[in-house]
Amino acid sequence: VQLQASGGGLVQAGESLRLSCVTPERIFNRYVMAWFRQAPGKGREFVAVINWSGGVTYYSDSVKGRFTVARDNIGNTVYLQMNSLKPEDTAVYYCAADSDKRFKATVGIQESRETDYDYWSQGTLVTVSS
Repeated sequence: VQLQASGGGLVQAGESLRLSCVTPERIFNRYVMAWFRQAPGKGREFVAVINWSGGVTYYSDSVKGRFTVARDNIGNTVYLQMNSLKPEDTAVYYCAADSDKRFKATVGIQESRETDYDYWSQGTLVTVSS
């Protein structure tokens, strides 16, 4: 079972992109979902997380105020709206699901651990030129 991420591309600094992550089964609507990214030559880092209902979110300091995570549980899709993009946002972006956290009401820094997530998408490349 794999998640399907899409929406990456090449944009200029200051522009926007929206990434999508389609989940293959409705059961994923119960799980905490997150976005991570990996810049060239660096390790994978946490970007944003959303609780099962979509009502609670948490962001890394580097994207707070510019990125928005949302989910459509009817459409089995999680989104990452990225505004005011910067060259340092250039990375391969991944969505992930934590099946141990079902119907979890709150999310925060404790959901930023990569090793907690057991389902991953393939990456989608975002390149921001200056």
